[in-house]
Amino acid sequence: MITRARITVGLLAVLAVLPACSAPPSTGGVTPGGTTPGQQVWRTDGYGLVYALDGPQLKIYEITGAGCIPAQTLQQTEAPATDGTLRFGEGGATTQTLRTGPASAGPAADGASSAGGPATVHLVGTAADMDLKPLPGLPESCTRQLAPDPLSTFDVFWSTFAENYNSFGRKSVDWAATRDLYRPRVSVDTEPEQLFTILQAMIEPFGDAHTSIATTEGDEFFGLRTGTRDLSEDPDLVDAMDEHLSRLGVTDLHRYANGKISYAALPDGRGYLRINTFDGYRKNDSSSAASAAELARVLDSVFTQQSVNSMRGLVIDLRLNSGGDDALALQVAGRLTDRSYPAFTKAARNDPNDITRHGRAQQVTVTPAAGARYTGPVWLLTSDSTLSAGETFIEAMMGRTPAPVRVGATTQGVFSDDMSRRLPNGWTFTLGNEEYTASDGHNYEGEGIPPTVPTPVFTEAEMAAGQDSALDNSH
Repeated sequence: MITRARITVGLLAVLAVLPACSAPPSTGGVTPGGTTPGQQVWRTDGYGLVYALDGPQLKIYEITGAGCIPAQTLQQTEAPATDGTLRFGEGGATTQTLRTGPASAGPAADGASSAGGPATVHLVGTAADMDLKPLPGLPESCTRQLAPDPLSTFDVFWSTFAENYNSFGRKSVDWAATRDLYRPRVSVDTEPEQLFTILQAMIEPFGDAHTSIATTEGDEFFGLRTGTRDLSEDPDLVDAMDEHLSRLGVTDLHRYANGKISYAALPDGRGYLRINTFDGYRKNDSSSAASAAELARVLDSVFTQQSVNSMRGLVIDLRLNSGGDDALALQVAGRLTDRSYPAFTKAARNDPNDITRHGRAQQVTVTPAAGARYTGPVWLLTSDSTLSAGETFIEAMMGRTPAPVRVGATTQGVFSDDMSRRLPNGWTFTLGNEEYTASDGHNYEGEGIPPTVPTPVFTEAEMAAGQDSALDNSH
């Protein structure tokens, strides 16, 4: 079993604390295929979500061919903006914004009338929007509770992957055959331990760090690409990096953002910036907004006008970066350029029956940030434990001028926002459903981004000798 820090990217950041499904969703007078007065209903283009706007409430459902599970009920957090944008969240903190009317959302879904219109929803912390297509009413399956038994749990798990997973082709897995093999082993009497073993066995062949399953009893499984390591929670590695910096003459290493970011001036006049995650920057506030505010404070401390004028180069250490919010990664990239440029494009799989079809490709741009910016040479230190938002940050830097030098080892190869879902029995699981294309036109999903200067990273020999080839070769 593999356990590691949660990757709180995209959907996971918003849906990680879903309510238990111990009671059926309130129909509120909704008849199958109908709506309550004033209610608007949409289905996402991809992502497998249904949104129902009812006054100041935004109800979210997770839907597949196997059924529908209520996910969240968010409350409006602010008055509508002048452009009509609505903000929703929990505890007064905005986690999603809803905007009606973009033409990009395409035609209505499932025979919706012209009374409703398309919309977009944005999850705070992500780099792009989700398109919403209007529905004539709440799907009938969303008015019924799924039985929390092993068979329903299996069917939702299998169907969610079948309709959304981004890597069946690149992983060469026959998912229909997987169902034929494992479903006969499940019955209403299957014990939780047996069911967990079955579901783990189904996704383990993917070797995908964005596939996971977690039980309510604390059992967890996370995939990992074959031949790679999960080093993100090894404190000895951080100590080893600090000791090597000390041997180089670094005596003043500053720690920021709940210990997730470190900075030091190297003896050769370059800066050393270590970013271990792109989330969780405040101890008592896990919101994306709080992390963004804290990151801005850190970047203001690191990139002063004096420091950027004197810095001969910048080493950014991402070797233990376990991911986080793409928006925070772009926030850092915005302090490293004086011009806007394309970072990457992303598109979600949107056809349950065709793994090759996707929604619109959205261009994500790096925009120069306010404040002092550093525009000189950059070295990025990478490893097989650089994943998710750590990798999208690298993609965001690849279009920079001058382009960074990548030193170390190939990254893990998972880029999609984590699609977090709940099963009828209360367990949670994740998968990837999006395709990211770098500015060089390549999709690195599954294979990872290779270094331009390959060096050993955290090998037993290096650790025993107190060496750090990646840092030493970043010149």
